[in-house]
Amino acid sequence: MSLSWLHFAIILFFIHGIIFAAAPFILSILVSPRVKSKELAMPYECGMSPYGSAWVKFGINYYFYALLFLAFDVDVLYLFPVATYYADSSGMVPFIKLLIFIVILFASVIYFWKKGVFSWPKRIKF
Repeated sequence: MSLSWLHFAIILFFIHGIIFAAAPFILSILVSPRVKSKELAMPYECGMSPYGSAWVKFGINYYFYALLFLAFDVDVLYLFPVATYYADSSGMVPFIKLLIFIVILFASVIYFWKKGVFSWPKRIKF
């Protein structure tokens, strides 16, 4: 088997990729300060000294809202490539597919609304 220019280029880019990925780690080891103080071990909170416990309990509603936001945000992101494809397509089939997708998304919003997910409680008990 002979080594062609394509093989040489692939090997060269692979080696450069490894060097590009490893260089920040090696550089941080060489340049980072060696002094370990008590302040460096503390968590950073906007330049202020932290106080209190790190084990603060948050209500489960925060996580529900975050998950719902991510789910609907990702679903809406699917509409952008569909919108670019739909401008060049012909016929009613892409429109019907898009309509089915939006109806399912809207039905899930109605379902969550009926389940009371979007109603924020007056007081969250810890």
